Amino acid sequence: MKKQVRFLKGQVKENLKRKNKMIELKKISKTYNTGHVAFQALKNVDLSIEQGEFVAIMGPSGSGKSTLLHILGFLDPPDSGNYYFQDEDVSSLEENQLALIRNQLVGFVFQQFHLLPGIKAKENVGLPKVYAGKTKIEMDELAKLSAVGLEKRADHVPSELSGGERQRVAIARSLINNPVVIFADEPTGNLDTKSEKEIMGIFKDLNEQGITIIMVTHEKEVAEHAKRIIFMRDGKIVSDEKKSTAISMSNKEQRNKVLGVLKNDHKKFHQTELMEHIRQAWRAMMVNKMRTFLSMLGVLIGIAAVITMLALGTGATKAITQDLSKLGSNLLIVRQASRQTGGVSLGTAGYARLTQSDSDIIKNLDSVKYVSGTIAGRAQAVFGNKNWNTTIQGVETSYEKIRSYTPEIGRFFNTQEYVKREKVALIGYTIYKELFNQENPIGKKIKINKVSCKVVGVLPEKGFSRGRDNDDMVIVPLTTAMYRLFGKDYVDRIEVEAKDEKSVEKAQAEIKQLINKAHKVRDGDEFVDIRDLSEIQEAITNTVKTISTLLGVAAAISLLVGGIGIMNIMLVSVTERTREIGIRKAIGARRTDIMLQFLIESIVLTLSGGFLGLILSLMVARIISLFTGWTMIITVFSISLSTGFSVAVGIFFGLWPAKKASQLKTIDALRYE
Repeated sequence: MKKQVRFLKGQVKENLKRKNKMIELKKISKTYNTGHVAFQALKNVDLSIEQGEFVAIMGPSGSGKSTLLHILGFLDPPDSGNYYFQDEDVSSLEENQLALIRNQLVGFVFQQFHLLPGIKAKENVGLPKVYAGKTKIEMDELAKLSAVGLEKRADHVPSELSGGERQRVAIARSLINNPVVIFADEPTGNLDTKSEKEIMGIFKDLNEQGITIIMVTHEKEVAEHAKRIIFMRDGKIVSDEKKSTAISMSNKEQRNKVLGVLKNDHKKFHQTELMEHIRQAWRAMMVNKMRTFLSMLGVLIGIAAVITMLALGTGATKAITQDLSKLGSNLLIVRQASRQTGGVSLGTAGYARLTQSDSDIIKNLDSVKYVSGTIAGRAQAVFGNKNWNTTIQGVETSYEKIRSYTPEIGRFFNTQEYVKREKVALIGYTIYKELFNQENPIGKKIKINKVSCKVVGVLPEKGFSRGRDNDDMVIVPLTTAMYRLFGKDYVDRIEVEAKDEKSVEKAQAEIKQLINKAHKVRDGDEFVDIRDLSEIQEAITNTVKTISTLLGVAAAISLLVGGIGIMNIMLVSVTERTREIGIRKAIGARRTDIMLQFLIESIVLTLSGGFLGLILSLMVARIISLFTGWTMIITVFSISLSTGFSVAVGIFFGLWPAKKASQLKTIDALRYE
């Protein structure tokens, strides 16, 4: 019992002692495996650092001083031992918590400066704020740059700054989130004497303001600026000299900040980070413009091909629909059946022709709305000294309704004119232009097979369909055509409009039954062949859709090839930017942040290719339409589909490189050459 009490008293005393310290290491060890050889960089190191100290760590190469700094700065985890930060054991914290500590509690200054190239000094300084989820206020960056004497160089990129200026930018960056401790790894190693004095002067000023400074250096004159010098050899601390006491500061405020950070799981993704990732993605693309263009070329061609093929298919479907709609809706064409389809031979029993009486009996069916017998032939139409060889059609009055042929000028012939076989005619728009040169033809007479017919109307324009001009025709009453122009006593076909779509099948069955009965056709014979134009339209439309789908799939393959190209480029980009990844992680970027950054870059790359592909498809569609006359329709659906597909390609093929980038270890990435 006495032993247990003594142990508990010792623990209380140890905890009270620890609360006066910012950092305490207990038996910290670290071993690196280089090939087949294991190298122990740190060996059971014990160290405590109070708040407000300015510590210099020295030692020869391989002594473990840099490894110690990396462990102190949460860049590299120890293999064993305990690390207490403001009395909190941080030895086994998760990656997100370590990233949050690096972002909000500590600052880093490196020998190689580690600034991101291509962005301004003030943007480098403000980068840690992005991963802290803070709104970007430029005044903060300018204030920190002013504190290190660089406010006039805020808009310069690193390549435009001297070594000393770059290091001062790095110091300003380390201060942006008001850290409690700054770690400096050979901060003057690449500087001249003048710049060295300036940097050390800044560190002294920061230490006097209460910020703890822990610095690694191999230069004795630099270490002399510190108030405590620790010397290492062979992974152990061999001497620890305090030149003066640490600046006494209140520990409560900093401890509360540390506790607040450690309790924060840092899982939120902020809009500030998203916008920064998009900006960084665009910058990365602009650094290698030609490589970027070649990377997106596959996506560009794929998107253009997909949209063009869909535009062609949509246009063809619409053109077919329009052409067939001009012929009429719910339309049935009743023709004489041929021998090949089992029809009755011409001349058999004298009833093997469709006649006008067949048209009359079909009109009595309830499933039928309009009926018109029709004959057609070629003839020369003459007006004055002009003539034109055209198609002459004889129809009934209901043909106007069946084919939507209500004249734009004049009128259709009436029932009285039909019954009396009047010599009246309606001309198509082509005849109107060729014979009358667009002067008013109403009341004028044209000769058809030497028979003078008075023009009573001009038919509406129907345009071209199935390779023929639907406006190159003259319409006359069926009786006039049969008995005055062609001398026929039969009709070529009977056109029937069913009452509605549901009545089409019923009308077909009833017409066959009625005509077969009227002509006393034997069982098994077919007197008429009935064609349903809606079925023809559906068949053609389905064929066009199938062809368009196949062409679209073929075009989509080029998108996949383009996606593979983008994945290769992103993998190369991860390798080239390994150190940049290390810098971002060192200032607080989580694995999620790095993964999203590269994923967004991939998406931006494919979206840019998709946008250019859209522009290309618009140009190609216009050219095809101009030179071939084909209808090309680019729909919102095709654009949305292609855009969505390009985003999917970006995510799918960017995921592996992005994951690979996020899994890089911070210290390994920083050391990458």
